[in-house]
Amino acid sequence: MSTDTPAAPATPPLPDPSAAYWQAAAATYDDEPDHGLGDPAVRAAWAARLRTWLPAAPGDVLDLGCGTGSLALLATEQGHRVTGVDRSPAMVDRARTKLAGRPATFVVGDAAQPPVGERRFDAVLVRHVLWALPDPSAALHHWAALLAPGGRLVLVEGRWGESAPMGLTAAELTALTAPLASRTELIPLSDDPTLWGREVSDERYAVVVRVAPRHPA
Repeated sequence: MSTDTPAAPATPPLPDPSAAYWQAAAATYDDEPDHGLGDPAVRAAWAARLRTWLPAAPGDVLDLGCGTGSLALLATEQGHRVTGVDRSPAMVDRARTKLAGRPATFVVGDAAQPPVGERRFDAVLVRHVLWALPDPSAALHHWAALLAPGGRLVLVEGRWGESAPMGLTAAELTALTAPLASRTELIPLSDDPTLWGREVSDERYAVVVRVAPRHPA
């Protein structure tokens, strides 16, 4: 378990133009049931999943592409200390407000190369981010190097759309994580409408990867 004290957030840089969509979307991002977790049933469903995916003992969690901090909030309620990273300053501002007074730090930065220095984490939590990165394999190797001994990657991903599908299939992601893993658990999520606030027909899943020691950053 990492015991380093979180560094004070640096002054946020200007948003990257590629993040303009998320910067604009921050004001309404939480309107989606699985983003804001405003519905008690949806919130409880995600909390139950996180409880099985994250370490049982309180630890340090790195939430990449954290958005407005909804999953980070659940993690702190389960006793964890969270560092959240998002490339949208507006998202980070909302996350800081949502988790004010909790053991959480939020910084503006690139999820593929999170600005966390030499800190190490018990879990790296990433939801619907990996598929959009230019080099998912390189990102996974870097995230694995940010884990403390015995740490894990918690990756929530999917494959969406029919005419122009986007995302990663479970088979693609497990193949990408295979070189890193000492143990991998694949959890289908499409069959649990409570997580999404509705029925879904596309492929949604989580992969929990126990990372074999030690991969260079």
